[in-house]
Amino acid sequence: MPVPKGASLDPAQTRATILRAATTLLYERGLDGVGVAELCARVGASKETLYRHFGSKDGLVEAVLEARSDHVVRWLREAAAGAGGDPADQLAAVFDALGSWYAEPAFRGCAIVNASTQWHEGPPRAVAARHLDRHLDLLTDIARRAGARAPEALGRQLLMLVEGATVLADHHGEGEAARLAKQAALALLREAR
Repeated sequence: MPVPKGASLDPAQTRATILRAATTLLYERGLDGVGVAELCARVGASKETLYRHFGSKDGLVEAVLEARSDHVVRWLREAAAGAGGDPADQLAAVFDALGSWYAEPAFRGCAIVNASTQWHEGPPRAVAARHLDRHLDLLTDIARRAGARAPEALGRQLLMLVEGATVLADHHGEGEAARLAKQAALALLREAR
């Protein structure tokens, strides 16, 4: 990252800049679609800078996926909270938010799940497991507050709908995936009480 002569370096800003650029590039091209040299050229950092901040490409990938997970989980929690106190409205808001995401021109599925299928071992797999657990926590909490008899089981079913809709929207071009999954999720919620 070129720094004007006399300017001081801000390690946190450098790290954040690398993360932003790498997040976009890795989402567009996949983990194996870009090498370290190209990644450094695209983010405007030397290999030394990248390794100083992340240790390796694996370390960068892990940091990108963790940051993405934090963003997505926060976004879905905010969507649910913004829908008010009714669990059914909160669940509907989660699927409405997903539907908006699926409609974005650059949508390529869940970066975290995509990464874990590319690198079935190592950091992406561990990040994906934590990411799915965080989704499961949100959905199980909604099920619990809705008075579901078996909130943990319902939470898992709802997670399957979220992940299935995401895969179909990405790989099958299913434009109605979020709407159809929302209908199924709300029916499950009603039946689970």
